[in-house]
Amino acid sequence: MQLTTYTDYSLRVLLYLGTLSDDKLASIKEISSAYGISNNHLSKIVFELGKLGLIETIRGRNGGIKLAKSPSEINIGSVVRQTEDLEVVECFDAERNMCMISSGCRLKHVLNEAMKAYLQVLDQYTLEDMLVNKDFLRSLLSKE
Repeated sequence: MQLTTYTDYSLRVLLYLGTLSDDKLASIKEISSAYGISNNHLSKIVFELGKLGLIETIRGRNGGIKLAKSPSEINIGSVVRQTEDLEVVECFDAERNMCMISSGCRLKHVLNEAMKAYLQVLDQYTLEDMLVNKDFLRSLLSKE
């Protein structure tokens, strides 16, 4: 399994915000700079994470972004399901499936089983689990 850049960056944004103290807000520019990734691409991701209810955007002069939920309430498997296209092969999608052997192919069942196992592992973890070394992560992300 390989996550798309979109999901990777979504998880990175959540990790970054999870390292902040409760009263601190971050900016897209700050996160973009910390990871060395595109500000424009990150803006789209932040917008979507807001629509998913994972982050909160505060407008205005002293605005910024922060987690909308406690890290213990943000499940990694759920985030991946919401940000990733999990149709690894075309036969997972009945409408676009053009494979000639689909009706007799057992590979799709094996791939589906593997996908379920992959997500089952991710479902065991929350953002809080990823932040057990929060101070160290914060020091790695700090440009100071």
